[in-house]
Amino acid sequence: MSHLGTAPVLPAVLGTPARAPLGPPPACGPRPGFRRVALGLRLGAVLGVLLVALPVVALAFAAARGSGDLWPHLIRFVLPEAAVETALLLAGVGAVAVGVGTGTAWLVTSYRFPGRRTFAWALVLPLAMPAYVAAYAWLDVLHPASSVQSGLRALLGLTNPRAIPLPEIRSLPGCIMVMGTVLFPYVYLAARAAFLTQGTDMLRAGRAMGAGGWRLFLSVGLPMAWPAVTAGAALALLETLNDVGAAEFLGVRTLTVSVYVTWITRSSLEGAAQIALVLLAAVAAVLALEGWGRSRSREARAVQDSLPPDLRPMPLGRGLLASLACALPVLLGFVTPASYLLWAAWRRVAEFGWPAELGTWIANSATLAAIATLLVLPAALLLAFGARTGQGAEPGARPGLDAALLRASLLGYALPGGIAAVGLIIAFGGMDDALETLGALAPPPLSGTLAALILAYFVRFLAIPASGLDAAYGRIRREVDWSARAMGAGPGRILCRVHLPMLLPAMLAAALLVFLDAMKELPATLLLRPFNRETLATALYGEAARGTYEEGAVAALALVVVGLPVIALMVAGGRAAAGRGRRLGRRSAHPA
Repeated sequence: MSHLGTAPVLPAVLGTPARAPLGPPPACGPRPGFRRVALGLRLGAVLGVLLVALPVVALAFAAARGSGDLWPHLIRFVLPEAAVETALLLAGVGAVAVGVGTGTAWLVTSYRFPGRRTFAWALVLPLAMPAYVAAYAWLDVLHPASSVQSGLRALLGLTNPRAIPLPEIRSLPGCIMVMGTVLFPYVYLAARAAFLTQGTDMLRAGRAMGAGGWRLFLSVGLPMAWPAVTAGAALALLETLNDVGAAEFLGVRTLTVSVYVTWITRSSLEGAAQIALVLLAAVAAVLALEGWGRSRSREARAVQDSLPPDLRPMPLGRGLLASLACALPVLLGFVTPASYLLWAAWRRVAEFGWPAELGTWIANSATLAAIATLLVLPAALLLAFGARTGQGAEPGARPGLDAALLRASLLGYALPGGIAAVGLIIAFGGMDDALETLGALAPPPLSGTLAALILAYFVRFLAIPASGLDAAYGRIRREVDWSARAMGAGPGRILCRVHLPMLLPAMLAAALLVFLDAMKELPATLLLRPFNRETLATALYGEAARGTYEEGAVAALALVVVGLPVIALMVAGGRAAAGRGRRLGRRSAHPA
């Protein structure tokens, strides 16, 4: 299943250990009750997998029906350009994310230079900046007619609008720069975790053989960290495929943008479904890349230890260059767009006051995100507990089936929001047509309701808590379950009284991540929201589409602010893990 699912991707980035193989438990406890519970949990897992697969199945059926005369037009004029632009965007963003993320991770974990401790956490900050928000900010910062450039020209006494030769941001290179500097922290976090835990002895041996600097990085450090690097790159590329706002703002016609335009402009769900299936091929290619990188993880795990790497001091000149190399992506990915949003929001509020609809936008976003979180968390707990119960819970149990169901339920994370939205529109439209035959007995239609949007959130974000809880279960010893069963506890009591207290930190972290991701989700919200129900994301998109950048600055700033708590959580978790590694290293180096 390594090449089919995204389940291994999230734990790889978070640095969670793989689940060790376990033997069957001793013969204790009420076996028939556990078998019934395991069956019920397995049925629930199957239901979750069916919900995740629903958009893909609906897309396949709609595409098979054809789009009439539109399909030849799509093949001739839309798909070639969109496929090429998507491939170039993926290649560019991947190169920037891998180069910047891996390079900065190697610097902060291997060398001492000015500002290293600050950069170690500051390099995570761009994750708080959604790609479409960064594009929105950069578009105004670099536009010749923007108030930013107008102020600079007035300050310098220039009158020519082109007097300041800044690069054209509305282009493919501009989009690559914006998205790459926002998404590189996915690779940075994965690579930094790998560099902190890889074999210190091998690095020392490499230095003893005369390798240093880039040679040591390319010959020893990078090969050991490559599985984590490819996992982080896969997440960055999946986020690139999910994007619709940044690409459209910056004039790049990707497959995701083409799905949206074909449905909205041409009112052709079938044509949008056909393009969406082509986009799924790109998703499969990204997952295949991640699976290839993870196939080398056995060699990487074999050299991991608990000793922290040695920090080598840098000469002043090289140290300043290292500081600049770490500061530049933070400046481009967070500081500049965030500063612009603060300035533009202050001007908007000082002149016109707070937007009258801001409270409604925040309430709508928070309500939808809270409902999605409350639905996703219990479902993820059900899936993770089902896999826990099936994996070695009884002699003769089939852990492979439960693990496969858990991994299959995580595939929705690989679905771009636009694909999930179009698939659900098609599926709900078919259900509504079928229910019309019931007449007065038919329930209200599903299309165009909040139920469709919340289900899209469910499909997209189930992977976050499911993978996190599965990884947390991997750190709970199986003997805990067996002891509780030996004392006569049933599965419900074990879950509530034993597992939940241990899983609470992972559940809280997952709830925060799901809530924030749902607050910032644009493609699915844009396609599925009921008419005139705006969220922060859709309000920002509308203002950017109209060119009224100051009006949307407050909504954009609010989206950045809600992303900061998860950054603080990541930084705190990284510092705690690094502290544990240093303590273990000191104990290993100086045993009592």
